[in-house]
Amino acid sequence: MEGLDAFWLFLAVGFTAQLIDGALGMAYGVVSASMLLALGVPPANVSASVHASKVFTGAASATSHVMHKNVSAKLLLPLALAGVVGGVLGAHLLTSLEADAVKPYVVGYLALMGLVILWRAYRADPDHVPGPFRQPIPLGVVGGFLDALGGGGWGPTVTSTLIGAGTPPRCAIGTSNTAEFFVAVAVSSAFLWALLTGRWEDADELLRHAWAVAGLIVGGMTAAPLAAWLTKRLPMRKMTWIVGVLVLGLAAYQAAVIVGLF
Repeated sequence: MEGLDAFWLFLAVGFTAQLIDGALGMAYGVVSASMLLALGVPPANVSASVHASKVFTGAASATSHVMHKNVSAKLLLPLALAGVVGGVLGAHLLTSLEADAVKPYVVGYLALMGLVILWRAYRADPDHVPGPFRQPIPLGVVGGFLDALGGGGWGPTVTSTLIGAGTPPRCAIGTSNTAEFFVAVAVSSAFLWALLTGRWEDADELLRHAWAVAGLIVGGMTAAPLAAWLTKRLPMRKMTWIVGVLVLGLAAYQAAVIVGLF
């Protein structure tokens, strides 16, 4: 699918994915990447396309979350800087190696985090005030690395871990989404460098999917302000349940793809 048909389809995909991602801290990359992979786009091109769109949608989402005061300043800087390092390393690897070998491990991790989040929702104590997350640097490196490899690993890895560790969902989602913007810029720059230096052999096909990327950008930027508003108003415990179910659902879908059910 190419041209305006691809634009309108991916506008709807981008709007829906960003609405989920901005409100729950994950799913934009996974949904967008899954659609592009279904159209036969090579993995490296998928990641590059998704991250190019994330630069624009991420800027809109980050601005919205900052305006709604959903961001932790103490977590943002180390998480973003570490994510940049991990993202650049992942992009460098993806332009030269096949990423499918690491996918089963990522799926297993996501399923485990989904169970941890659901347990926290079940055992929620309204009088408990969680302390600050104390390991943002290794989390950012891993999240950025996996995000570059799969095109959508940042939110499920970083947001789910923050919530699983006890960070309030609103703060975890807003901070994760804001840090993701900087990761998207870094990963996109790394792919551009690989293109200019000739390391990326399949890059010529990117122009074929320009309309799809444009649709992702327009749809995502349109949904970002609404998603940030929803994050501020949804009940914390219900949000935790929703995030846990979403993470398990994404893990189950990816597992089904790995074993050939889809």
